[in-house]
Amino acid sequence: MVDLEGKVALITGGARGQGAAEARLFVARGAKVVITDVLTDEGRALAESLGGAARFVRHDVTDDDDWNAAIAVALGEFGGLHALVNNAAIYTRKPLVDTEPEEFDRILRVNLTGAFRGIRAAVTPMVQAGGGSIVNISSQAGLEGLRSHSAYGSSKWGLRGLTKMAAMELGPQGIRVNSVHPGPIATPMIPQLTTGPGSYPTLPLQRTGLPEDVAELVAFLASDAAAYITGAEVSVDGGLSAGKFFVPNVIES
Repeated sequence: MVDLEGKVALITGGARGQGAAEARLFVARGAKVVITDVLTDEGRALAESLGGAARFVRHDVTDDDDWNAAIAVALGEFGGLHALVNNAAIYTRKPLVDTEPEEFDRILRVNLTGAFRGIRAAVTPMVQAGGGSIVNISSQAGLEGLRSHSAYGSSKWGLRGLTKMAAMELGPQGIRVNSVHPGPIATPMIPQLTTGPGSYPTLPLQRTGLPEDVAELVAFLASDAAAYITGAEVSVDGGLSAGKFFVPNVIES
């Protein structure tokens, strides 16, 4: 079992979905967690349910002052910062020609530039802590082209590339940077997905993923068990990146 005892983590987009699953697991494994999000009510309720090991901060990842305030809570309440999970994202599915430039820019500001701002803000406190781990939540859409994902996919490809660059630059300072690439995960962001056996028959594992499936990988990458892993891109996708099954009844429908 991954041990996060003594770690302090900041998880963006942590009020629900994958971020909330990560926050719960981190606390269960011994970490102190600062949960950040623009969803104030849900974020506060989650932090309260986790007790003294968690704090909530309302946080817009496109704002440097908000980043500084969130990190100040980690330092002031828990005494350091050892892990950053750049999980916050917004999602759209729309043909390229129907995507307005302003919408494209907004998605990049949150999903890509927001993570960039967070990495910059985290470097100094992580160096002061003796090193750390940054986990960027990219996507299957950051590994292959998907129709109607021009804005979202571009942001996730960019985050994949940013991960590589940051790993190169920050490794000598003891900071590891990796990207996680979830496939179809049942979260409020994609409410139409069902769960359980057979819920995604064209995958090798034949089911939709759960937020907890992603959280386990993120916890591992944040832990000392992953001390020699940086610049990696890891899929948690039920085998989607391996290929797709041919299921006649699905194709015909």
